[in-house]
Amino acid sequence: MKFRLEDYTIKKSIGSKIICVLIVLAVTLGFLLFGAARWYIDVYGDVGFDAILFTLTTSKSGVQSGLIISYIKKGLIPSLICILLVSIILLLKFKKRIVLNIRKKINIGIYPFTRLTALIISLILCIVLVYNSSNAMGFTQYLKDLFIQTTLYEDEYVNPDDVEITFPEEKQNIIIIYMESMETTFFAKEQGGALDYNVIPELYQLAEENTNFSQNDGVGGSYVMPGATWTIGALVAHNAGLPLKLPLDMDENSYTSDDFLSGATTMQNVLDEAGYYQAFMVGSDIDFGGRRQFYLEHKADKMYDVFNAEDDGIIPEGYWVWWGMEDSYLYEYAKQELLEMADMDCPFAFSMLTVDTHHIGGYECEYCDDVYEEGYENVYACASKQLDEFISWCEQQDFYENTTIVIVGDHPSMDSEYIERNVDSDYVRRTYNCFINPVIDSEYTKNRDFCTMDMFPTILAAIGCDIEGDRLGLGTNLFSGKETLIEEMGYKAFERELSKASEYYTKHFLLGE
Repeated sequence: MKFRLEDYTIKKSIGSKIICVLIVLAVTLGFLLFGAARWYIDVYGDVGFDAILFTLTTSKSGVQSGLIISYIKKGLIPSLICILLVSIILLLKFKKRIVLNIRKKINIGIYPFTRLTALIISLILCIVLVYNSSNAMGFTQYLKDLFIQTTLYEDEYVNPDDVEITFPEEKQNIIIIYMESMETTFFAKEQGGALDYNVIPELYQLAEENTNFSQNDGVGGSYVMPGATWTIGALVAHNAGLPLKLPLDMDENSYTSDDFLSGATTMQNVLDEAGYYQAFMVGSDIDFGGRRQFYLEHKADKMYDVFNAEDDGIIPEGYWVWWGMEDSYLYEYAKQELLEMADMDCPFAFSMLTVDTHHIGGYECEYCDDVYEEGYENVYACASKQLDEFISWCEQQDFYENTTIVIVGDHPSMDSEYIERNVDSDYVRRTYNCFINPVIDSEYTKNRDFCTMDMFPTILAAIGCDIEGDRLGLGTNLFSGKETLIEEMGYKAFERELSKASEYYTKHFLLGE
C-alpha cells in the first residue's frame, strides 16, 4: 500500500478539529457548572444538595424573574466570558517559537503547547472546576452519604396511623401562618437576635405575650435540619415530621408524578380524618416547587394562589409583582376566605404562606417605611407590622374564641449577601414560632433544643389533641416536656443521621409501599 502525504494531512486535520471541540466542551462544562454553583451559593447560601436537587427537578412555574436576571448577570455572563478567553488561549496556534530576550544576554526559546497539551490542560481545568463546584453545593458529601444507610426511621419514626390521636369533643379551628424566611436573627442582640436593633418588634411582642418555644429563657426558635432548608422541605417538616429527601434514581413513582410523599401520614391526613375543612393559600403560583402536589396528595380541600386571587377579584386582571402578589393582598384574601370558612358546619384548618420577605432583597410594597439603611430590613419590619394587623383582625372575629393561631418561619433567609454583611458567622440562626390561643399550657417552653419537625405533633397538641406517646414522625410534642430527638441524640448526631441514605424512607414514604 502506497503512503500518500495528503491522506495523512486530512487525518491530522480531522484529529486536530476533534481535539479543538473537546477542548471547548471541557472548558464550557467546567465554567458553566462553576458559575452556576457559585451563583447558587451566593444567592441561596448553604442550603444543602437536597434543596438544589429538588429545585432542578421540579416545576419552575412562577419563579420570580429577578432570580433569572440575577443568574444571567452573576452566573451565566461571567462564565461565558471565562469560556471565551480560556478557549482562545488554549486554541492559539503559533508557527514559530517564542523567544524571550533577557537583558540581551540570554535567549530563552518557548515552544507553545501542542493541541494535545491544550486538551490535557482543559480536562484538568474542567475536573478542578467540577470538583470545586460539587464541594460548594454539597454534592460530594451527598454522594458519600448515598452509600451510608441510616436506621433512624426504623428506630425513631412514629407512624401517626399506629398511635391514638384523640381530639377534644369541641374541635378547635386552626390558622397556620408560614412566614417566608422569618427567623429570630432579626431581633436585637439583647433579645437573642443578631442585630443591634429589633427589626420585627411586633413579632417579638407576640411571641413574648403568647406561647413561644425557645432555646433560652427568652424568645427563641427552631433549628432547621437537612431536608427542610427550603420552602417545600419546610412545609414537609412542619406537616409530616420528616425531612424531604430525594434519591438521584427516582423514577415515575416519585414526587414528579401526582404522588408526593404518598406513604407519609401528615397533619392534613390527621385533620381530614377528624372532619376538618382544610385550605392552603399562597400569593404566588402554587405549582412552584411541588406545593400543589403535596397538599393535594394529603387531603387539602381548597388551594388558593395568585391566579385564584385574580379570579376572585382580589387583584386586577393580569396583575403580577414579585412572585405574584404582595402580602397586603394575601392578607385581604385570607380575611375574605376565613369568614366564609367560619360559617361552615365543621372546624377549619387554614394555612397560608407569605412571600414578601423572600430573597433576593425582599419586596418593598407601598406600606413599607424607609427606616433602615438595608432595604431587606425594611421589608421584614413591614412584614412584622402586617402580620400584627392581621392577628388583631382575627382577634375581633367571632371565630377567634375557638381558634388557635400558629405563626412559624418556614426556614432561615437565603439572602446570603445580607447575612454575610450583618450576621456574625458563629451566630446560630433559628426560625420563629408563636402559638396564640392554644388550648393547652406548658411549663416546658424554654431552654429546649428542637427543630421544625417537632412542630407536627406540637401544633396538634395546641388545638387540644392528646397524642399517645407524644411523638409523630420524627417530631416530639413540645408541650409535653418529652425530650426531642435533638435533645436525646445531640444536634450533630441527629443532623448526621438525617443526611444519610435510607431505603426505608424511599420505600415507605416516597413510593408508599
